[in-house]
Amino acid sequence: MEAFSDGVLAIIITIMVLEMKVPHGNELTALKPLLPVFLSYVLSFVYVGIYWNNHHHLLHSTNHVSGGILWANLHLLFWLSLFPFATEWMGENHLTGTPASTPAAAYGVVLLMAAIAYWILQRAIMLNQGPNSVLAQAVGSDWKGKLSPVLYLAAIPLAFVNPWIANCLYVFVALLWLIPDRRIERMLIGPHKQN
Repeated sequence: MEAFSDGVLAIIITIMVLEMKVPHGNELTALKPLLPVFLSYVLSFVYVGIYWNNHHHLLHSTNHVSGGILWANLHLLFWLSLFPFATEWMGENHLTGTPASTPAAAYGVVLLMAAIAYWILQRAIMLNQGPNSVLAQAVGSDWKGKLSPVLYLAAIPLAFVNPWIANCLYVFVALLWLIPDRRIERMLIGPHKQN
């Protein structure tokens, strides 16, 4: 399951970078129109990287995989596979003004659904592994996991007020998750091996 998921995530990143078109000039100024597309790519690349990192630790805390876990994982991969579409749509609409409201909101919907899918996968693993599992003990209160969907839910309607506000919230959540979350890693290593 991990190898399949890693392959899908690698393909998602590849598709996103292939969506960036080469400029038609040889001057540095020819890159200026591509800046919004590049910035949306960077944000999505960071999000995919965050999911890959957390997914890696999530699966390392899992002793065995059930059919329910496999389907929950596919559900997550489905929403992550929509990142290239949402990324390009948001980048192509330059992240500003009224035309960008719908793409910015759609990007938020994809982020929200991926967060919900990750939570479902996490719960499926904890249900399968039991309340005393490494994952159940490591997750704890999971304040970032609870705050992120709330911020996405706020950003989606705010995209229709001002797409920049929504995009700032998306960047804030990504920055929040860039801070390494070592709860699962600490549980896997155990207190006797930490230093």
